[in-house]
Amino acid sequence: MATPTKTAVVAIGGNSLITDKKHPEVAHQWEAVRESCLHIADMIEEGWNVVITHGNGPQVGFILRRNELAASEVHETPLDVIGADTQGSIGYMLQQALDNVLRARGINRTVVTLISQVLVDRNDPAFAHPDKPIGGFMEEDKARVFEASGWQVVEDAGRGWRRVVASPEPLEIVELGAVRSMSQHGYIVVTCGGGGIPVVRNEQGELRGAAAVIDKDRASSLLARQIGADLFVISTAVEKVALNFNTPEQRELDTLSLDEARRYLSEGHFAPGSMRPKIEAIIAFLQQGGPRALVTNPENIKRALQGETGTWLLPA
Repeated sequence: MATPTKTAVVAIGGNSLITDKKHPEVAHQWEAVRESCLHIADMIEEGWNVVITHGNGPQVGFILRRNELAASEVHETPLDVIGADTQGSIGYMLQQALDNVLRARGINRTVVTLISQVLVDRNDPAFAHPDKPIGGFMEEDKARVFEASGWQVVEDAGRGWRRVVASPEPLEIVELGAVRSMSQHGYIVVTCGGGGIPVVRNEQGELRGAAAVIDKDRASSLLARQIGADLFVISTAVEKVALNFNTPEQRELDTLSLDEARRYLSEGHFAPGSMRPKIEAIIAFLQQGGPRALVTNPENIKRALQGETGTWLLPA
């Protein structure tokens, strides 16, 4: 194995850990995690020092559903604690799977999960205008019951009703120093799961959890900028970024400059809740000195790093 000389932040989508929507059981999630870790191990074997982040949307939805079903028997779990739960459980899966792959390849590296808090502004406008859907779809009458208990609900594109929470801008990764130190000392760190646990400072300066969800790609971009990553990888469901996606005029892109990314974003090529936040996160990384970023699916990470596929985003 090459000696690590360069650092990559690799963001894994929460949905990519559930490859079959009809079979979201943990056993099937294990299969997806193990598959993803094979490709991350390829990077490590090629000399990359890797910091891993991940989404948690579906997993948060499952816990919320369990809360609902068990409401008459046990207490509910607050959203910030659910975020911590999923950081721990998905981190454990990534730790174990990646450790097994590295050992099989004779690579002596330790994988560790760091439960991370991410500071947001308690006066962030997002708190006044929640728009991040969480949990499953439901009929309007059930949604109104949630509304009466304090949740905000919206109708989602004709597919049903969902609860929504604030998605504030991440400002600071509270445990950044620990992430940086462990990474520099050779640990493979799993952190900022689900965008990190959103926290605010109260009037006494104490941290308190917030009922919100931070976009995983925004938090990953912040992390990549703050640790000075050489590469920001977003591992998602598509091999390449495309214009006019899912239309007869679809055109896949091999490279994108920062100016092109801004222009295509303003022209509406990237869908909200899908590719748009990923492109926005990469733009923020490149604008603040990030050297390059890559978007591709997990199975093509190695080929993309060899220049064979994926979409590379560059400052110029």
